[in-house]
Amino acid sequence: MIIVDRIEEDIAVVYFGDEKVNIPISELPEGIHEGTVLKRTPDGLTPDPEAEEARRRQIAVKVHRLFK
Repeated sequence: MIIVDRIEEDIAVVYFGDEKVNIPISELPEGIHEGTVLKRTPDGLTPDPEAEEARRRQIAVKVHRLFK
């Protein structure tokens, strides 16, 4: 899974699994934000809204269990 961890000025800190990579914002699709899940396509990296929503649901379940 490819996840935008954070944005620092004009650089996005992106995790490709366990590998951290700094990518200039200009090389990523418009509208990315912290937590955006990306997928590789022949055209490069594109947002994967379905995977992002699934990840958010998983995190919500964990938070709910933690603070129950």
